[in-house]
Amino acid sequence: MNRLVSFSLLSRVLHWLMAVMILGMLFIGVFMAASVGPDYHRLVTVHRPLGIAILVLAILRLANRLRSSVPPLPDDLPPLVKRAATASHILLYGLMIALPLVGWGMLSAGGFPIPLWGQSVLLPPILPHNPGLWSWLRSAHTILAFALFGLVLVHVGAALFHGIIRRDGVLRSMT
Repeated sequence: MNRLVSFSLLSRVLHWLMAVMILGMLFIGVFMAASVGPDYHRLVTVHRPLGIAILVLAILRLANRLRSSVPPLPDDLPPLVKRAATASHILLYGLMIALPLVGWGMLSAGGFPIPLWGQSVLLPPILPHNPGLWSWLRSAHTILAFALFGLVLVHVGAALFHGIIRRDGVLRSMT
């Protein structure tokens, strides 16, 4: 077992803030996909700025991660498990950045305005209007959202495995 070393305070704050935001975003996305009534538009007005906030925080978090040290995983973990943990974290960062960008690109390709705050702050389009591209990006956004949801479930499962079964300090290093 390794000596307990925690992530930096900024890393922990960003992690838990983004965890709440991403879980909220995933559930909003599910309700948006299942709703065709007036709730849909209310959910969209939350979904877009929350997605941009996640994008900004993910970039900040990635920069923080690259600049700060990370507590090592327990020595007794098999190398394959350590590589899987590293790969899953890289995928999480990739999805936290790609998913909002794909959503932004999808709205741009659809020719939709992208309001962040009411109608007073609009994001510029990042892709040209193209219905075929919009359709492709819409499918990609859905697939990436399911991938993120699945990866979050695996991440939570791994955290619980470390915290409840192994009790090796990995979960405590992020609290």
